[in-house]
Amino acid sequence: MRLNIILRYIGAVMICVSAFMALSALISLVNDTDSAYYPLLLSSLLTLLLGIFPMFFVPRAENITNKEGFAIVVGSWIIASVVGMFPYLIWGGEFSLINAWFESVSGYTTTGATILTNIEALPQGLLFWRTATSWIGGVGVVMFALVILPSLGTNKMALSSVELSSLAKDNYRYRTQIIVRILLVVYLGLTAVVTLALKLAGMRWFDAVNHAMSACATGGFSTKNASIAFYDSAVIEIILIGAMICASIHFGLIYGTFIRKANNIFRSEIVRTYLSIIAVMSLLIATALFTANLYPNIWESLRYSLFQVVSLFSTTGFATADTNLWPPFAILLLIFASIVCGCAGSTAGGIKIDRVVLFAKQLWVRIRRQQHPNAIIRIRIDGVVQDNDIVRPSHCLSLLILSSYSLPQLSTPCLDKI
Repeated sequence: MRLNIILRYIGAVMICVSAFMALSALISLVNDTDSAYYPLLLSSLLTLLLGIFPMFFVPRAENITNKEGFAIVVGSWIIASVVGMFPYLIWGGEFSLINAWFESVSGYTTTGATILTNIEALPQGLLFWRTATSWIGGVGVVMFALVILPSLGTNKMALSSVELSSLAKDNYRYRTQIIVRILLVVYLGLTAVVTLALKLAGMRWFDAVNHAMSACATGGFSTKNASIAFYDSAVIEIILIGAMICASIHFGLIYGTFIRKANNIFRSEIVRTYLSIIAVMSLLIATALFTANLYPNIWESLRYSLFQVVSLFSTTGFATADTNLWPPFAILLLIFASIVCGCAGSTAGGIKIDRVVLFAKQLWVRIRRQQHPNAIIRIRIDGVVQDNDIVRPSHCLSLLILSSYSLPQLSTPCLDKI
């Protein structure tokens, strides 16, 4: 690998990160130059220097290898998390070195966990930077650089191929450079629409922007200590439910729906399965809550159960209720939701509903082959035969599950690849 080339492209990503720090500093400046202004401005300058230095002294390379692409993507995430803690450390408060590192990594990975005991005590500039790390991480720090920085040239294809999984690329029918643009257009458009909707629902502009960015990134950072429960508004909850569901659906399908392509949300087997599971699970939990007399009627129970189910399925983590008080059955279903999560090609984390569907289909194929050993059975999703590179992980997992039942004539050639 060429270390100098790797550092050059990581530097390009750092320039992108420094721009978001500068934007956060501008928000501090507009907000009567709050206490986060100088920490954010200094952090932006330091990050910009780190990014510009290798860009100046390392010549541009026309082609990068797959190994270099992986190193650039992984290195960008790690270094972005390191520089992301600069504003926290310089500002001080609750942010020790470990705490600042934790908050930065939580943001970029869209985990949504926090060390803060009083979120509302943070100045607005730092609150925006906290949300910005989650928003950048939602679509990927490398993806922003691929769109914003034209100097990457033909290497965009190599880097985006590393950033996007095979499942994520499956629902796109475009060249790689177009895929990157589609992803950003949907992401930016969804964030803008949700921001406007939250403002009309009663949020301040600052809170609306932060919660829209967090919902679209499925990150879960809020500007309030009580999260969405602070607002106690059914309208705001409905808007965020819609935002979280959209953000956890394949962006290529959302784009295809708006331009009226055949490959859209309404024809997707994965999306139908995803929404069906959300609906069934929400009804089951609502019934359990109503039966336990936690809420006065079934509609209130459904309101809180639907929000929590969507929040966990999308891996966002917003909260409107204390689920510690819920019955064990409801908590068990929520844990299942947090493991399965949203669709591939979205900002949601987890193993993805796509893999669960593939896993179920592979189990059925294995059972059928016990009855008809010579049968050739193809796995299809939306009528399309799935490639081995996509099916193989689910194939290996299904073999592992079935092997525990000692079914006859069952071989496990893929177990060593899990």
